Amino acid sequence: MEWVEAVGKTVDEAVDAAMSALGETSKDAVNIEVVDEGKKGLLGLGGREAKVKVTVKPKKKRRRRTKGRKPQNGQSKSGDGKSRKAKGGKPNGSQQRRKGPKDSRDRGPKEKKPTAANGSVEKKKVVVDKKPEDKADIEEQAQVAREFAEGLLEAFGLDGVVETRVEDDILYVDINGEQTEALVGRKGAVVQAVHELTRTVIQRKTFGAPRMRLDIAGYAARRREALKIYAGRLAETVIEDGREAMLEPMNAADRKVVHDAIAEIDGVRSFSEGEEPNRSVVVAPAD
Repeated sequence: MEWVEAVGKTVDEAVDAAMSALGETSKDAVNIEVVDEGKKGLLGLGGREAKVKVTVKPKKKRRRRTKGRKPQNGQSKSGDGKSRKAKGGKPNGSQQRRKGPKDSRDRGPKEKKPTAANGSVEKKKVVVDKKPEDKADIEEQAQVAREFAEGLLEAFGLDGVVETRVEDDILYVDINGEQTEALVGRKGAVVQAVHELTRTVIQRKTFGAPRMRLDIAGYAARRREALKIYAGRLAETVIEDGREAMLEPMNAADRKVVHDAIAEIDGVRSFSEGEEPNRSVVVAPAD
């Protein structure tokens, strides 16, 4: 049995794609199974495409009617197996039914369905997935980031201003306003979440992943300054004790701030240990 799985933005779009692949134009000729109705995302995120499975209905075969033969003169109707003679004097058993010639009409070669190596019907799968060939430049990516951030503020009912700029091929996104502190979170957890969401939206809409720095309510700037001060104090302790010290797990941006701060201090060095997202900076005495 031939079937096709297809996806699309809606169930109807997925069904149309599957029927096109099967070469069918009527929905009466197929069975439609909705595997996933799909889901619309919020602000372009969390969405899911609809998925259907369309199977071609088996065609009904016409039965050929056969007319029963009437018993000939002299032939027994009782079916007792005894041979009786007909009028012609010949036993009925010697009478042979003439076989008509086979249908000589040329029906042409029968089309065979594609089969797999084990003899089962080959399964087809169609995915509707269109992507532009050219990636957007960083200025277009900045526009996407700005629109997403503005939509996020609107969704949360917060007043704020979104500014973007590009410096040395790095995209900077700044979200400022008195009410935007609500998007900072404990230890900047919400800032990191917004950063990842913004990056994901840019990738999906422009098929590119720029280097990006996102700051909300000036948190990133305050965080960098606090990390530099903390790294300096920790370096003094390591030099006095002569023992290594490990900081709490940090994201890559915060680890870079600590590494840069330690690199400017004589007598200590730094390196990272662990696996993401629990990767930490270790400060040790210089060799």
